[in-house]
Amino acid sequence: MGTTGRPKKPTSLKVLHGDRKDRINTLEPKPASLEVAPPEWLSDEAVEVWHRLAADLQRTGVLTAWDVEAYALWCDAVVRRRHAVLELQKTGEVIELPVFNKNGEQTGYRLAKSPWTLVLNEADAQFQKYAARFGLTPSDRADLSIGEARRDPTEDLLSG
Repeated sequence: MGTTGRPKKPTSLKVLHGDRKDRINTLEPKPASLEVAPPEWLSDEAVEVWHRLAADLQRTGVLTAWDVEAYALWCDAVVRRRHAVLELQKTGEVIELPVFNKNGEQTGYRLAKSPWTLVLNEADAQFQKYAARFGLTPSDRADLSIGEARRDPTEDLLSG
């Protein structure tokens, strides 16, 4: 049986958030510094999404070799969501479906919600779930403090 309530915050995010030291697991296993690359099953569009953020996530220590599949699921959800939005723009949120009588003859139409709304809702749920795990939403990173060790030195050059 699974646990209930909020999912545990990863230790790296606890450190970044500045949680109390007695609440941080200092004995947590650490992944080796292996190459982080998109899995082969990921579509070309999802690989583009992957490359857009992967370097930053790696630099901050949020994306490791152990997180590849979870991050890939997020990238895939982004692409599925985009596709669903495009299909909804074409078909509309409400569609007409044929109505048949008991003899199999079409007698008219009824209005129904487009099946693409289901695809969109499922992709949204998966997007939000994994985005939160990687700190990819404004509310998830609002309290982040990554410290000097994880900062990008070019940021100082860019900000003056």
